[in-house]
Amino acid sequence: MGSKRARLLPPLIVTAAFLLLWQAAVWLFGTDAYILPSPSAIAKQAYDSAPQLAHHMWGTLRITLIGFGAGALLGFLIAALLHVIPWVKSGFYPLLVLSQNVPIMAIGPLLVLWFGFGMLPRVILIALVTFFPVAVAMMTGLSKSDGRLFEYMRMIGASPSRLFWRLELPGAMPHLFSGLKIAASYSVISAIYAEAIGSDSGLGYFILIAQHGFETVKVFAAIAVIVLLSLALFGVIALAERLFVRGGSPRGKEGSRS
Repeated sequence: MGSKRARLLPPLIVTAAFLLLWQAAVWLFGTDAYILPSPSAIAKQAYDSAPQLAHHMWGTLRITLIGFGAGALLGFLIAALLHVIPWVKSGFYPLLVLSQNVPIMAIGPLLVLWFGFGMLPRVILIALVTFFPVAVAMMTGLSKSDGRLFEYMRMIGASPSRLFWRLELPGAMPHLFSGLKIAASYSVISAIYAEAIGSDSGLGYFILIAQHGFETVKVFAAIAVIVLLSLALFGVIALAERLFVRGGSPRGKEGSRS
């Protein structure tokens, strides 16, 4: 417990100091709220707009979880396929890398044009953004299994599927969770963008309406909620990592050392 408090104390102190300096700077320079609101004004606005923010937050959370789940599953399946069939990896891996060089601001409007303003284009956009870090992290982990143990299991007649499920996949779990944590952050940002270009709800839509009305305080209140949402999703995955990798079965612990 003491070590946890020691780790949490420095970022809390830095965050508090940053907010105090921000508050003091706005007060000293008399900055208008529509240019840069103070933290206290943002907190008050968040309190006043709590029902609206909660409504839009649940919309964003729902689409984020669906898109993130689809992207994570897609990344896992692609990584497994490319690992099991090497010639497929040599042919398709460069295409995966190239796919991440297409800006989402170009993909988003096309998805809306093709699939309309429903949930589907938003889910596809989030999945396209999040699958890549999961796939790359997973492939890296699968390629780093214990070579001596791999050869031993082959010598005693282990099938390729048994090697994958009993050796390679457990060893890749730490890498997989690293990719999931990166993808979690990407998924929230992608959801916000997707809502801004093709939705009538969600925090992205809320920000868009507030920007059009020059309500900067509302924009910052929504940003604060987005940050908390991202941290919560990251924290859930980090907790799952502790349960399944660091504090899990001996096989998981062995995999984390390989």
